Amino acid sequence: MIEILRQIMDDPVFVEHVDWERRQFDSNEIILREGDEGRSLFVIEAGELRVSGHVELEGHRHLQPGICDLGPGDLFGELCLFQPRPRSASVKAVTRGTLIEIKGESLNRYLDAHPEQGYGLIKKLYSTLINRLSQANQRVENLLAWGLKAHGIEKHL
Repeated sequence: MIEILRQIMDDPVFVEHVDWERRQFDSNEIILREGDEGRSLFVIEAGELRVSGHVELEGHRHLQPGICDLGPGDLFGELCLFQPRPRSASVKAVTRGTLIEIKGESLNRYLDAHPEQGYGLIKKLYSTLINRLSQANQRVENLLAWGLKAHGIEKHL
């Protein structure tokens, strides 16, 4: 787990079952659904989860491609941390496990009162988002190259 989150959760003013809670999940359990409003950040303690998106092809075919797999120490739901918004992907359990759900509103209040820890968490979240953006850019480039090749366009470039 991210050390800064562990420190926050260990602080007696950030109370389990009020500001955060530990949840068990079973294999194939849906943790989040794309499009549902989110207000929490999640950290995986044990187990494996799969993040997937929803793609509609030609208005009638629906696919749910896997985006990535997450394991112990990984976090997700960070896009909803500072303001409620629709979830950008679905998350489903691959195995049984445990996660921690941290209420965004509670965490924001805590970080406002503890700016040094807030800075540490923002720095870690920024690093996580940069890594994910870099991976997404690489996937887009690979898909573009595949599409050009599949349609015979690359020989004209």
